[in-house]
Amino acid sequence: MQGFKLTFFTQQDRSVHGQSVAVWLIEQAKNIGIRGATLTAATEGFGHDKKLHSAHFFELAEQPLQVTMAVTPDEADQMFALLKQEGINIFYTQAAIEFGMSAER
Repeated sequence: MQGFKLTFFTQQDRSVHGQSVAVWLIEQAKNIGIRGATLTAATEGFGHDKKLHSAHFFELAEQPLQVTMAVTPDEADQMFALLKQEGINIFYTQAAIEFGMSAER
């Protein structure tokens, strides 16, 4: 199947409707019918502001997070429409990919 690898970059302290943006993205992916999404926590990183964000022993608020999913073009459109509807401004990458299950080959 042809589609896209979407990766969203955020941090632990960003929220929407009282929950982490990363968790919200995963829930929206489930609702859309996307086959899976992976939430990855990083030790540190920096964003467009060039400020270093990192996970500290006692404080995880600035911990960098990334959510990755393989999607069809229609699913990508739905995800971006939801982000726009909620007013969420988030950095992302989108790369064209082929995806599927190995048993289908």
